[in-house]
Amino acid sequence: MPDRKQTRADAVRSAVDEAFAAAAGQASSTRERAQDLVGDLTHAAGGVRGAIDDLRPATSGELRELREQLEVLSERISALERR
Repeated sequence: MPDRKQTRADAVRSAVDEAFAAAAGQASSTRERAQDLVGDLTHAAGGVRGAIDDLRPATSGELRELREQLEVLSERISALERR
């Protein structure tokens, strides 16, 4: 009979070890899935941010800069035409 109690104890111990190992494995895969999800969300947020930047109207500073660049280009073209 002592062997039978030892065997039951070993079986319980083994079952507990397996349960902990399974839980640890699930936690690891859950962590990996969460990290993948965060990566996907970050990528999607970057795409949304880019789309919003493309859709927003130009600021007055951006328009002023474009006007200045146009003036410079116009002067360069005039100088080339005079040659």
